[in-house]
Amino acid sequence: MARKDLLDIASLDREEIEHLLEQSAPFKDLFTRSVKKVPALKGKSVLMLFYEASTRTHSSFEVAAKRLSADVTNFDVAHSSITKGESVRETVETLQAMRTDYIIVRHGRSGLPGMIAKQTKASVINAGDGAHAHPTQALLDAFTIKEKFPDPTGKKVLIIGDILHSRVARSTSTILKKLGVDVAYLGPGSLVPKNGPENIRRFTDYKEAMAWSPDFVYLLRVQMERQDVQYFPSVREYHRLYGITDARLADIRDRGLYLMHPGPVNRGVELCDAVMDYERSLINDQVENGIAVRMAVLYWLKPGREG
Repeated sequence: MARKDLLDIASLDREEIEHLLEQSAPFKDLFTRSVKKVPALKGKSVLMLFYEASTRTHSSFEVAAKRLSADVTNFDVAHSSITKGESVRETVETLQAMRTDYIIVRHGRSGLPGMIAKQTKASVINAGDGAHAHPTQALLDAFTIKEKFPDPTGKKVLIIGDILHSRVARSTSTILKKLGVDVAYLGPGSLVPKNGPENIRRFTDYKEAMAWSPDFVYLLRVQMERQDVQYFPSVREYHRLYGITDARLADIRDRGLYLMHPGPVNRGVELCDAVMDYERSLINDQVENGIAVRMAVLYWLKPGREG
């Protein structure tokens, strides 16, 4: 089915998800070639509209677009008319006049990429909106898991941290459930919402969560910038109760579990330094896979492309 935009995971059916994950593999194969560029989007233009700071997602989309031979324009919000009071709608109308083919949007307001998509003929890709959704992060997480288990049905993923404010937790848990993966949340009671999908278990105690026997432990970044009140006593206390300490890493190694994190990592909060050298840490794999998945998404939404 042809789509114009990618705004969330919830609206995708399993067939579409499987298609995007399958298409990501040949794009990743390009990385081993001497020439890593293909002309798939030659002549197409991609506009990066990031209202929030980003390193990984921004650079990943930019590299993905350039490897598909698209022209990339970075819209500098800090030096635009937005600082003079221009509305998002006025900005989009201005950008629409430039006849761009794609607009990749990150914004602190939930739902804003969807609003932009209704106002433009360009394909809009949500690169993260508030605490709502981050669809390409979910796709790269699923791709990373499927590299280890091509059929992940019945595998268990424990997501630890600030579930309440995390668009990654929402999108990644949604895609994993669609793929038949069991998901559980672990974190302080104040950061693990009681309302939500009934088929996701909720833990507030680390030992109880590990007794659930997960195959993957997915650590979320503690998002201090989204917390308007203090949800736990201190960073040190959070690390003691929910972080991967040296002792917990030793246990994870004994169990043979895989570790994931969307980045950027807060060392000494979500995890200890030794995690980065752990042989089953998939954090760097996620970064590399992000480029391949975003190439697949851009190609999937290619203007004029059937199906």
